[in-house]
Amino acid sequence: MAMTCGEATIRLLAKYGITKVFGIPGVHTLDMCRGLSGGENSGKVTHVQARNEQGAGFMAEGWARATGNVGVALVISGPGVTNASTALGQSYADSLPMLLISAEPDSHTIGKGWGVLHEVTEQKKITEPITALSATAYRPSDIPELFAQAFTIFSSQRPRPVHISLPLDVQAQIVEEDWQPVALPQRPAANSSEVNKAADLLRKAQNPLILIGGGAAEASSEIIQIAENISAIVLSSTAGKGIVPDDHPLSLSASTVRPEVQELLPEADVVLAIGTEISETDSFVEKLDITGDIIRIDIDSKKISDFYPAKIGLVADAKSASSLILEALGPAKVRQSNVNARLKEIRDKIFSNLTPSESRHTKFLKVLRKAAPKNTIFSGDACQLVYTGSFAFPVAKPRKWFYPAGFCALGNALPNAIGAKLAQPDLPVVVLAGDGGFMFTMPELLTAVESDLGIPIIIWENGGLKQIQDDMDSRDIIRVGVEGINPDFELLAKACHCKAFRPKSEEDFLKQFKESIGSDKPTLIIVDEEEEWLQ
Repeated sequence: MAMTCGEATIRLLAKYGITKVFGIPGVHTLDMCRGLSGGENSGKVTHVQARNEQGAGFMAEGWARATGNVGVALVISGPGVTNASTALGQSYADSLPMLLISAEPDSHTIGKGWGVLHEVTEQKKITEPITALSATAYRPSDIPELFAQAFTIFSSQRPRPVHISLPLDVQAQIVEEDWQPVALPQRPAANSSEVNKAADLLRKAQNPLILIGGGAAEASSEIIQIAENISAIVLSSTAGKGIVPDDHPLSLSASTVRPEVQELLPEADVVLAIGTEISETDSFVEKLDITGDIIRIDIDSKKISDFYPAKIGLVADAKSASSLILEALGPAKVRQSNVNARLKEIRDKIFSNLTPSESRHTKFLKVLRKAAPKNTIFSGDACQLVYTGSFAFPVAKPRKWFYPAGFCALGNALPNAIGAKLAQPDLPVVVLAGDGGFMFTMPELLTAVESDLGIPIIIWENGGLKQIQDDMDSRDIIRVGVEGINPDFELLAKACHCKAFRPKSEEDFLKQFKESIGSDKPTLIIVDEEEEWLQ
């Protein structure tokens, strides 16, 4: 059956398992829209209308965060690509399988600088530094090849984002063949001799430590068993939070940002790092004081001997490698260990050293944890409440705490939550955002309303960009650009066809939260940091 290349592209997306794309149609994507709106493609891939391409990118990112599967944004050329590029950068930093499909001006104009609509002289160069692959399809036959490369990256390599551009004239060309997806390769498996060396080193360790990142999300069960087998303290990155439950006796959650935890690191004689970059953005220390032998499991060979060189490196899928190490360790042995006492000492120090703001955060977070179902996804923006929650808010499963510490763009929380809720409609999803960050993508509230998403949106109101205010104050810099006024959030919610509440007590919050999480529309819950019930 003959169809345009744009329509055939959407058909091929469906065959790779894609069910939704996020975006805003434009005159340069009409032939791809043809594949979203009728004929044999109707209903196979549906379109979610964002209010800005940045929001569309964040929604695709949220889909990927919630599922580990590919999230897709479809945008126009030029400004559509530059708007969505923030989400590409965030997906790159956090190793997420996001696919950006964009238009591009007619292929014969590329690189000419003629001033055509939405012109970027070579659009793919915008996204090359923040993608695993950025490519332009100069003919319809390029599409199945580029999709095969993209989905191979997603399935078998470090799953960083991909950008594929379809020029306007290429989209309109007629395709006669029925494109089919390729068989996708598996992720690499660990070498058995290296597994045995790693197990032997862990077996002999006196003070083992496990560091886990988002790349270990599928290895939760195996990592818990390894930790229990060798009595290892477990630390996670923000992306790895919940892989080992935060309330597990051996877990210190995502707390490498705390000096009390950083002091622990030199005590470890063996460190097992699984699916983590051990990145500066989780600790805000240029290089952690890790003196013990490092075993690294990572799907990305470049991570094995970078800033933290490994004594033993396994280039492998985290789940399969962890399973092999667990098997090689054999039965757990009784160990003379003071690990429980050391953990209690560290936890007590953390919570005795909180700032006044962190104390208010923790009081609120305890109430929120009591109110929210255990399987809730919390979509966090870059704000002080979320910074504290990373180490102080218990999460029991992977993919339940979104805080993109790496790229740390503001405004991700609401559109991330929309993508997550559409991907996981049976799970509760809650937004945690600062008053400043919320305003970056506030119009996406209408997307949530249109999609009938009952998402409680908790806005932590503390007078603007509070973290930057504090940083300026600490360095005796007169505040500039960090104290802008907020809208009347209740009236804003009404204008956007949803509800808003300002809880005046713990009981008030619990009642309102319960109502909002059971609603079919989003609800703004504005929490003032200075409220008496949080003191």
